Amino acid sequence: MFKLLSVLLVLGVLLFPTTLITINTVYAEEDPVDEEAATAADDEEVTTEEDTSDVKVEPEPETTAPTGKDAEEEEKQPQGLRISPDASTVVLFPDFPEKQLPAGQPIYVLVGFHNKGEKDFIIESLDASFRYPQDYSYYIQNFTGTAYNTLVKPGEEASFKYGFHPHESYGGRPFGLTIMMLYKDSDGNQYGAGVFNETVTFHELEENFDGETFFLYVLLVAVGLLVIFGINYAFNKSGFKKQSRQAATETGTQNGRTDIDYDWLPKEAAAFNKPSPRQSPKRRRVKRSTGSGEE
Repeated sequence: MFKLLSVLLVLGVLLFPTTLITINTVYAEEDPVDEEAATAADDEEVTTEEDTSDVKVEPEPETTAPTGKDAEEEEKQPQGLRISPDASTVVLFPDFPEKQLPAGQPIYVLVGFHNKGEKDFIIESLDASFRYPQDYSYYIQNFTGTAYNTLVKPGEEASFKYGFHPHESYGGRPFGLTIMMLYKDSDGNQYGAGVFNETVTFHELEENFDGETFFLYVLLVAVGLLVIFGINYAFNKSGFKKQSRQAATETGTQNGRTDIDYDWLPKEAAAFNKPSPRQSPKRRRVKRSTGSGEE
């Protein structure tokens, strides 16, 4: 009985949706729209259009963008800083007056500051950076800044030395070199001036160690040694013969001369040096025959 009920339940679940679809009685009921709210929204739109039609639109004043050198200086000037009209700066490369800067070597810059105003200026720091030549807002490398905190009174001038060390891999490529000076007046107003903003190309140093050149020198020395060895071998083989050395022969105790002292030896041991008396073959035969007869 339980199995029959379960089978009927499954069939009912499967057949019920199909019957609804065939009858087309399934539909989505739309939400009722409040007509009063719709009419109120239309009234508000009409009133806002009438209010805006009464208001007069004043034309905005035209602003002219800086052009030429002023635009370039404004683009290179850091945001939030301005140049004081009472100050002037000058930059000098004492070691490289033609601005042909080397890569992989320290570079020192002298920055001159002139206070033309009536307030004191405090020179805070100098720093340098490499930037993309076509876009000075794109930084490639920032160098460490140097703090000075030097007071420059009205009408006075001061010079500041700053150094940075570009890597040797920058050789042969153009970079935008920017040297910034940060200073402030006696009232606390902050200023910043790009004392140097130019595109420079760093050249490679010729005295740097080159692995290819060193290998070439070693190869040339090896070839020279081989040539010298070959010439020496050919010259000795064709021109001269080596003198043959006489082989030293050991004389031993010839002519009865000897340097050996036999006095310290016993007489029995020294008797080996005495030659035995020579006997004729006949005597030897006689001795042998007598010896055999005695036996």
